[in-house]
Amino acid sequence: MRRRDFIKAAIGTAAVWPVSSRAESYPSRPITLIVPFAAGGPTDVLARILAENMRTTLGQTVVIENVTGASGTIAGMRAARATPDGYTITIGHWGTHVLNGAVYSLQYDVLNDFDPVGLIGNGPQLIIGRPTLPARNLKELIGWLKDNPNKATAGTAGPGSGAHIAGVFFQNLTGTSFSFVPYRGAGPALNDLMAGHIDLMFDQATNSLPQVRGGNVRAYAVTSRSRLASAPDIPTVDEAGLQGLYIAYWHGIWAPKNTPGEAIARLNAAIVAALADKALQQQRFLELGQETPPPDRQTPMALKSHQTAEIEKWWPIVKAANIKAE
Repeated sequence: MRRRDFIKAAIGTAAVWPVSSRAESYPSRPITLIVPFAAGGPTDVLARILAENMRTTLGQTVVIENVTGASGTIAGMRAARATPDGYTITIGHWGTHVLNGAVYSLQYDVLNDFDPVGLIGNGPQLIIGRPTLPARNLKELIGWLKDNPNKATAGTAGPGSGAHIAGVFFQNLTGTSFSFVPYRGAGPALNDLMAGHIDLMFDQATNSLPQVRGGNVRAYAVTSRSRLASAPDIPTVDEAGLQGLYIAYWHGIWAPKNTPGEAIARLNAAIVAALADKALQQQRFLELGQETPPPDRQTPMALKSHQTAEIEKWWPIVKAANIKAE
């Protein structure tokens, strides 16, 4: 081989080899998983369970970084602006990656500034009331609200929160009217519900199921088409007489836009492997009121499709009610 041809061949090989090597070695260092809420909350607990399982498949530690504030929008900005190299990902849900886009004036796009990695869980809400409410079932609750217009109070985690939007949707479907009482989070609202200071809540099963089991609040229905495996005695909204009130705090994992496809594929494979773990499915997730999506819904494309459909459903409801973050 002539010297010139040898040099050209060597340059070509050098240009290709490092890229291939980098792709094959991913991940070569710990991965940061941004959680948009405080440690100990439902989303944080899910993230830590998942991170623990993903570590086995990835061969690297998944480090949790709690970035709190403004209903997850600060974390959203942090994740959207992170380097798209596969080493920063974020967990989010119906509130952070759907509702926030309609409630806040954001400097990022909840749909288009992220690459989907995978849907990890589906957690319907519970319609719950203070234990001393006279209504014993959902039909009686709706009747009581109609007999007492604008007298009842519903706790929320703030304007534009999932509990708030769910309450508006409930009012639209039932023709009822009641006041919303904003709190700094679902925890304080639930405490006041148990104490009888407010009348009802539309709350994540993850948050309120322990109190339902303890008899501290009354559960009227679960906002899904099927009963919760972890609480089979609670009827669905269809069974309770309010068909179509389907609301879920589904959770997903995203990466910054333009993250390499090889990294997305490795991350998704780690998620799929984690969700296939029977202990994770049957014990840890179910205890939190989270149901594992079927395998065909765990793909990046399925998460993108689901998020798009949710935006198309909920944004008009939020905007028609003129709900804005305060």
